[in-house]
Amino acid sequence: MNSLALSCQHCGHQLKLAAGMKIHRRDTCESCSSDLHSCRNCRFFDPSKSKQCAEPQAELVTDKGQSNFCDYFEPRTTVDLVNRTSKDADSARKSFDALFKK
Repeated sequence: MNSLALSCQHCGHQLKLAAGMKIHRRDTCESCSSDLHSCRNCRFFDPSKSKQCAEPQAELVTDKGQSNFCDYFEPRTTVDLVNRTSKDADSARKSFDALFKK
C-alpha cells in the first residue's frame, strides 16, 4: 500500500503521514526543525491567488513559512511510491492478470 508523504517546504525532507494524521501548530520537521503547520506546506498555498491562498475564506497570513492558526490548513501531500514493496507490485500484477483469464 502506498503511503502519503509531506515534503518540508524548507529542507525537502520527506515525512511519512499515516492515514488521518493531523499536523498540529507546533509540529516541526525532524530534519531542520522548521514549522510544518505553515502556508507553504498547505495544499491551498498558491502564489498566484489573492493572499497566496486558494481557500477564499482563509484569513491573511503574512509570514507564509511560519506556524499559524489557520483552520483550513491541509498538508500538501504526495504519494510515496519509492517505498513500495515488491509484494505490493506482485499482488497488483496478479490481480490485473486475473481480469483477463477465461
